[in-house]
Parts: sequence; C-alpha cells; structure tokens
Amino acid sequence: MLRHLTSAALGRLAVTAVALATAAAATVIPAVPAQAAAFKVLVFSKTAGFRHDSIAVGTQAIRDLGAANDFTVDSTEDSSAFNSSNLSQYKAVVFLSTTGDVLNDTQQSAFQSYVDGGGGYVGVHAAADTEYNWSYYGQLVGAWFNSHPAIQQATVRNEDRAHPATSHLGTTWSRTDEWYSYRSNPRPNVRVLQNLDESTYSGGGMGDHPITWCHPQQAGRAFYTGLGHTQESYSDSNFRTLLLGGIKYAAKAAHADCRPETGYTALYNGSTTGWQQAGPGSFSNNQATLTSSGGMGMLWYSTKQFGSYSLKLDWRLNGDSNSGVIVGFPATSDPQTALNTGHEVQIDATDTADKTTGAIYGFKAADIAARDAALNPPGQWNTYELLVEGERLQVFLNGTKINDFTNTDPVRSLQQGYIGIQNHGSPDVVAYRNIRIKELTTVTPSPSPSPSPSPSTGTTSAIRGVASGRCLDISGASQANGAVVQIWDCNGRTNQQWTSTAASELRVYGNKCLDVSGNGTANGTAVSIWDCNGQNNQKWRFNSDGSITAIGANKCLDVVGSGTANGSRLHIWTCHGGGNQKWTRV
Repeated sequence: MLRHLTSAALGRLAVTAVALATAAAATVIPAVPAQAAAFKVLVFSKTAGFRHDSIAVGTQAIRDLGAANDFTVDSTEDSSAFNSSNLSQYKAVVFLSTTGDVLNDTQQSAFQSYVDGGGGYVGVHAAADTEYNWSYYGQLVGAWFNSHPAIQQATVRNEDRAHPATSHLGTTWSRTDEWYSYRSNPRPNVRVLQNLDESTYSGGGMGDHPITWCHPQQAGRAFYTGLGHTQESYSDSNFRTLLLGGIKYAAKAAHADCRPETGYTALYNGSTTGWQQAGPGSFSNNQATLTSSGGMGMLWYSTKQFGSYSLKLDWRLNGDSNSGVIVGFPATSDPQTALNTGHEVQIDATDTADKTTGAIYGFKAADIAARDAALNPPGQWNTYELLVEGERLQVFLNGTKINDFTNTDPVRSLQQGYIGIQNHGSPDVVAYRNIRIKELTTVTPSPSPSPSPSPSTGTTSAIRGVASGRCLDISGASQANGAVVQIWDCNGRTNQQWTSTAASELRVYGNKCLDVSGNGTANGTAVSIWDCNGQNNQKWRFNSDGSITAIGANKCLDVVGSGTANGSRLHIWTCHGGGNQKWTRV
C-alpha cells in the first residue's frame, strides 16, 4: 500500500494528471512483503540533473535480487523519506543514478547520522554526479564525477577478488558501459575493487583509474560502482552479482576488508615463482587461485625471510575444511618442523576455540564474538591481515581485529622467518588468492614526542584548539557509538571533559574513547567516540609541539579544512605543524 501523502501534496495532486504521475513516482513504493526477509533496502533514484533511462530497469533488477536473496526492497524519489525514523528500518540505501542536489540540509543530516550510526550506502553510476556542495557526501561516495567519453567496450581489471561484489569474476572483465572519470583518485581513502585499463578504450585520462570501491564509514559501510549506465547492464548476470555483493556488504550481510590499501607487494597473484611445496599434497594454480589437494603439506615462499610486516591474503574453505597460514619458521622441507618452530594462524570452520579460525594454533583463541561477527561462511571468500611487529602478532579478519598474541618462546621467534600456507589433507579443500606483503620499517614519529609529553594518568580537562580557541566536543552531547567529534565554544560540560588514562586513551563520559573510525590510517579518516576497547585506534600521544598523535595511524588529530567555526569536524592527517593540529589542556 502506498504511503499516505500530506494534505499539501494532495492539493497538488488535484492540479493536473502530470502532477499526479510525478507525485506517484516520488512516493516510497514498497515491495510485496517477503516471509521472514533478512533485511530491507531502500532504492533512491531522484534526479535534479540528467536522468538515466536505466533507472526503472535498475530498480526492478534490485527488486529481483532481493526476492532471490532474502531481502525486501522499497523504492522512492521522495527526499522526505530521508528522516531518522524512516531510515531506521533499512540496512542499506542505494543511490541509483541520482543526479544533482537531491537532499536538503535536514535530510542530509538525517542520512549522515544513519550511515555513521551503522547504516549502509550503495552508489551506482551517476551517484557520483550528486550533491557536489555536501562535503560529507563526497567522502561517502569516494569521488565525484568529472567526465565521460562515448559508450564503448573496455577491460575492467578486478583488483580485489575476495569482496562479495567481485569474487565471482576472473582477473579481467571485458564489457560495454559509459566509463566515468573522476575529479580525484579515491584510492588513498578506499579499497579499490576494480580499475579500468585505459589502454583498452578512448577517453580515459586518469592513469590509475578506479571504477568500483568500498570503505568503512564510521560505524557504517559504503560501496560505489561506476558501472550501470546502460539498460543492458541490469540483465547482465555478472553485473547483477556485483550489485548484489555491494548491497550485501553495505547491509552487513557479507563482510570484506574495505580499509584503504597501499604499498603492498604481491607474493602470489597468479605466479608461483618463489614458492616451494614441502611435504605431501599440492596446490593447483588456476585463474590466479591456489587450491589445495592432499597433504599434510605446506606451500611456502622460500625467496625471502620477513621480520616486521603486514601480510594480507584471501582464503575460502570448502565445507568443514582445515588449513592455516604459518609464519616465522626457518627454511625447511618438513611442514611439521615449520609448525614446531613457527606459529600457525588457523583456518577451520569448526574446532575447539584455540584451533579454529583466527586462533594462534594451540596458543591463543581468537575473540570468538568478534570473529563470528566478521566471518563469511564456507564457500565464501575471507581476507586475513597478519600484522607482525617484533614478537607481536595481530590477526584481522575482513578488516576486524580478532586476535592479539605476543610470543614468548625463543624457538618460535617471529622476528625473522618464512611464510607458508597449509594443505591439510585429502578431505580439506581451501583456496587462496592475492597473497601480498608490506614490510614495516621503524619510522621516527613526526613530530617526536618529548620525554614526558602526556598529561598524568587520570587528568580530566577540556582540550582546546590553538587556532580556533574552541574545545574538543561531542556533537549534541551524544553518548552513542560513532557520535561526531567537533570543535565548539568551550563550556565546561561533560561532553568536553577528556580523561587521559595509563593506556594512552582519551576518555569521555567515563566509558567512551576518542576513536579513529574503522582502524583507519589514511588521511581524512574520521574521528568519533566509541566504547573503549584497548585497540591502537583509541590510543593517543600528546607531543611537545602541542599536537596529538593517533598512535595506530601515526597521524595527527586535525580540524577538517583548518576550520575554526563551531561544528568543524575532526579527522586524522599527516602531521604538518599547522595551527589546526595544535591543542592545549584547559
């Protein structure tokens, strides 16, 4: 049944049949209710500029995807749907080729609160040609549209084949579409899933040319694809699966590591050069995917030992299988020796807590609640990051930290060793993709801390910006996870009182910590408050020059755009000594 219209709208409906048709198109059109649907999605397709003739078929395609995948879909072109009460029923909102200025200030605020509070955003094609004067939207979509050449065929390179939107694709994908170029390259702030090979079509000009990407947004998630201009796109099974994966990611029905990623070197992305099999069994190598057979053996990268590093790899189990990633072992042709002298980060659908996915095998179980919340089931792809710093090994699953282990056994030292992946045995089938590494070096923090720069433990006071004269403040005195941190006139209230702890936290309200969103390290990553959890993205260092460093990212607490007005927001940025990065206790 259609939503009730206001009396003013009813008056307009009586004017002409054209007005009637327009108002009807602007109304939320709910899907036929499904039995026990997992979640709801809203498709928003209002246009204040160019209107794509693919919107209608695109909306129907998303309805079809919902019907086949246990979610319901409402559609609207009515901006008044953007209020907190209405938005709260949806897990994700799809901006389907919207154009121009489609939301007023109140609606923008409601949508920002929705996403930052845990909602999902999916942008399709001309969603990047929308809301140019709203800076938050630019961050959310990732990049704004600049130009496009004529519709033509091009090669899409599938850079990330673990994300649910792209895991079904090969390494490349030839298709016809309208290929957007963007005003800026989003790569520093997003996880790029697909990029364009500009040598395969005319009219590119970006060089590095991302076309599909994702990123965490405070407590929410964002996904965007520049594909989807043509009506034919929405009958293309590959594109429909891409769209489905983006929606499920944004709605938190599927998981992926969408943190920005730069500086990694491929150890395996199709070529097994440098890898050796130890012990029985093997891995087949097909479509840039390693798949195990037999065992118990190990495929190990014998070219180089590694000390401190971030190792990322994508993996998929087939049913209740068993495998693991082995790190920190000396050169050996015996996989059991590697297990006895290194550490295995386990991959297993079911087992005891210290021997299941995310565990340091036999030594430390994962945080099972965090693991379960981030884990995709057998048959779907997952991504590990193994962060080795000295004898400390942290495990991230699809971008979420699930284990933090410190080795104390000199026989199993993590400070130098090799990396391997396990083929466990005949019934156990596991596949791996895109094994890459970033070696870490000791970097002197900039600026360097003074010998004792931090306030003493337990100090509670306001923190005032030197340039603005305004205090670090929680917008609206909210105590919700993800609440915005801003600057505001100093007033001595509890939402401006920050307590330094021995754990290098900055606490407010007693149990909330100043937090870098999503464990982000990129310039522009937002800062909010969140339940204190002891992670590095909640640790801060006061420096002798007045700056405050986010320890996990090694970047400074910074007022966006050097703003000095009430409501100017906070993020992290490379330390540069500017006044918008200087603070004082008051």
